Amino acid sequence: MVNYRPEDASRPAWRDSPPKHAPSTQNAADSELDRLLERIERLAGKSLRQPQVAGAPSATRTPARAAPDEKLFVPRVKGSLREMGLTESDVESLVLKYLLARGDAYGREIAQQIKLPFCLLEELLRQMKTDQLVVYRGANEWNDYLYQLTDLGRERARRLAQVCTYFGAAPVSLADYIASVEAQSLRHQSVCPADLERAFQDLIISPAMLQRLGPAVVAGRGLFLFGPPGNGKTSIAKRISHVFGKTIWVPRAIQIDGEIVRVFDPHKHREVPVEWSEGLLDKQSIDRRWVCIERPTIVVGGELTMAHLEITENPVTHICEAPLQMKSNCGVLVIDDFGRQRIRIDELLNRWIVPLEEKIDFLSLPSGKTIQVPFDQLIIFSTNLEPRELVDEAFLRRIAYKIEIRDPSEAEFRELFRMVAGQLGMEYRDEVVSYVIEKHYRKEGRSFRCCHARDLLYQVKAYCQYSRRPLEMTPQYMDLAAENYFSVV
Repeated sequence: MVNYRPEDASRPAWRDSPPKHAPSTQNAADSELDRLLERIERLAGKSLRQPQVAGAPSATRTPARAAPDEKLFVPRVKGSLREMGLTESDVESLVLKYLLARGDAYGREIAQQIKLPFCLLEELLRQMKTDQLVVYRGANEWNDYLYQLTDLGRERARRLAQVCTYFGAAPVSLADYIASVEAQSLRHQSVCPADLERAFQDLIISPAMLQRLGPAVVAGRGLFLFGPPGNGKTSIAKRISHVFGKTIWVPRAIQIDGEIVRVFDPHKHREVPVEWSEGLLDKQSIDRRWVCIERPTIVVGGELTMAHLEITENPVTHICEAPLQMKSNCGVLVIDDFGRQRIRIDELLNRWIVPLEEKIDFLSLPSGKTIQVPFDQLIIFSTNLEPRELVDEAFLRRIAYKIEIRDPSEAEFRELFRMVAGQLGMEYRDEVVSYVIEKHYRKEGRSFRCCHARDLLYQVKAYCQYSRRPLEMTPQYMDLAAENYFSVV
């Protein structure tokens, strides 16, 4: 089972929260800033927050720490819960379940937990007290109260938890999620030869191969990488996402007809800290229900099942998990070792024939309702087998680019030894590589593989470390490594 961060978990989060009797310094600073903002807004008679278009998240262009010159889609806080796609009942449910698990919490701690601005939550908390769902247990110097459930509130929270235990970040609407995918789509990315050279700078790839990969990446319509094992198909596939913009925004969770579906996955997404250049007020307007991540590259191999391609519901918590293709939207999804999955190939291909063609996917919720979501990623099938032996012509037609990753030439093979030796701090000796090529390749009729240089030199390093000898490239050491490595190959 996948583990999640405390703010997204269904278990009590009291261990991760600040002490009840003294809010954190950050909470205090946030409180003071919110009070100043509210006072300025009342005096000015208007909101300092940027206006939004109803039904879709706003996007501004702001530099990120990972790429200061890059333009990013940025979701902004809106002026009310309704404009953010939430009802008071939605938020009240999260608050009640959080307090049921936590026991008691300050208002700003609750706002931090569900990722909403305190100024939007404060009125709702007052109404919940009026409705006798919560009571005040204390206050602090920042005009904030310590909230605790009443018996009525506790009973309602238990009923809500039986339906779904989720009390993490307030969910984003499906419409806002679809709009965000469209705004950050790979189709809007401009790719040039320099981008490919930068993405593959740590690999040895011929200009001819880059020339073939470039149009396939730009098209974004699916890609077959095939050829002998050990020549870097997976390494190439993993780096393709680096060709595009570095970061995107994804929601922590979305809500569809009352169902909570998690999208952000800390095990598959890498969160990126963002540095703002427009000042503190601009940072405060960011919708914290969204997470800035590296453009995703999700790799799955033989463990892939049909369950990974559908919305799945935890039978205990009743929280749903988005499928892999949804988590990889605006990025790359690599099906590694294609043909060795735990599901039949025809079953997998039939599942994706329409999405690959139409760039939309149809998913079923636990309730039985079918929804339409974007299918906006570059699908890469990597296999050691011949594609024609795996799939029929109808499917191959939908994968416009089929690129064979061939064995390296002798010059490339020597360069691989030079590169790996430099990485290991070992002096490169071309005459030793010539010895290896003659004895262990030409005489044996063995083909070059891109992985051989790395694997052989790593064995040399291990032998030198074990025998307490200087790290160097010699014919004797290479013979020992080749004897181990090629004993059954």
